[in-house]
Amino acid sequence: MTTFASGTSASNSEKDGLTRDALTVLQPGFTGTTAPDWLLRRLGEGLASVGLFGRNIASPEQLAALTAQLRAERDDVLVAIDEEGGDVTRLEVRTGSGFPGNHALGAVDDVELTRDVAAELGRRLAACGVNLNWAPSADVNSNPSNPVIGVRSFGADPALVARHTAAYVTGLQSAGVAACTKHFPGHGDTAVDSHHAMPRIDADASTLSDRELAPFRAAIAAGTRAVMSAHILVPALDPDHPATLSRPVLADLLRGDLGYTGLIVTDGMEMQAIAATYGIERGSVLAIAAGADAICVGGGLADDETVRRLRDALVTAVRSGELPEARLAEAAERVRELARWTAAAPAAESETRTDIGLVAARRALKLTSTSPFRTLTEPPYVAAFTPVANIAVGDETPWGVAAELTRLLPGTETGSYTGDGAGRAALESAGGRRVVAVVRDEHRHPWMAAALDALLESRPDTIVVEMGVPQASPRGALHIATHGAARVCGRAAAEVIAGE
Repeated sequence: MTTFASGTSASNSEKDGLTRDALTVLQPGFTGTTAPDWLLRRLGEGLASVGLFGRNIASPEQLAALTAQLRAERDDVLVAIDEEGGDVTRLEVRTGSGFPGNHALGAVDDVELTRDVAAELGRRLAACGVNLNWAPSADVNSNPSNPVIGVRSFGADPALVARHTAAYVTGLQSAGVAACTKHFPGHGDTAVDSHHAMPRIDADASTLSDRELAPFRAAIAAGTRAVMSAHILVPALDPDHPATLSRPVLADLLRGDLGYTGLIVTDGMEMQAIAATYGIERGSVLAIAAGADAICVGGGLADDETVRRLRDALVTAVRSGELPEARLAEAAERVRELARWTAAAPAAESETRTDIGLVAARRALKLTSTSPFRTLTEPPYVAAFTPVANIAVGDETPWGVAAELTRLLPGTETGSYTGDGAGRAALESAGGRRVVAVVRDEHRHPWMAAALDALLESRPDTIVVEMGVPQASPRGALHIATHGAARVCGRAAAEVIAGE
């Protein structure tokens, strides 16, 4: 038997290569604000990517120290984050984002502004050592009942979504941060959240091509370095498997028809659309076999045992012949290729725009009033009608206008209400104060619409701030559509109300 200089046999060398490739395709998460020993050890064994979430971030300085800790173990590590700006923020998870999200940018419809916002976001990520962003969302929000996309989408018009997706990709990658355009082949026409169950899109192939795929074509043309698959069933493309596990979707459509050559990343494998139907081990094997290159896991499962289980499942699948070794090796090489791109990407050269997020949020406001509106001079009562947050957004990020109105009109009071009777309860708490009612996707929540009915019947001078998709008809003495619930969206609305 031929031996190597280290004394390791060829078979053991092949085994080590296989194990390294299995680790290389994983993008796990962890808990805490410093890297645990197990994660550093896995980086030494071949792990090439790490996913960060809000739980890992306390400040820009701490995040920079964390990414430096990871790079001390592996200098080409891909450090990924789910930083869309707007409602989905990890950098500013405890304060709310300083950038409006996609829906606000789509409402302005200025592609240069979108590019500038993405470039500034990319600069901040790069300064903290993050080099892969699981963004932008290229989903066309064609279904108003969509519970998980909504303001994360640039809008309902495919052409608008396409041009802003391309601008976002260009801006983000100008800062040396790889874009990961999601959720292929499009999560917009669903009424189910794939965090909880398997959504299904029953559109025909022609509709899918014209609507869902248009933004992905634009992203590919703009050079997106990564694409994230969706855990959705699209029978017109594959009647049997969700997109993440579908060779017709990933290999034939994305690689073949659309000509995409970059990294394909799965959405979180612990999401119930996959975990509850296939399990994460089986799902990961099927995803790689179908054409995915990287397995995202760590939003919910964030420990060494998860990494070990997925590594072993991939190795076992190769040894049993279920997963071709060449397919796993190809996937691992694409991960390394992206790592090389991030290492070689030049730093952003354009001017820092610290105010660009607020500028964009102000431009995104849409004001509707039935009569001339007088700005408030006395502190109001802010009634926040609060729906259950979807998992992508999370419930730890503050939203609304109360904090900003308190800054502008000291003495402002606020309360949060939900469910039947929310309107009456808010009226009782408000007393004689002017009411500012804050809603989020009024059109999706009958109880919220009923609360506004009760408020406006008794207090027609109520100001309404819609911080979701402004699908319901505007009403109130003044209706402000912010097109998102980021901190800067709340500030922009508060400035109007207080006459700043």
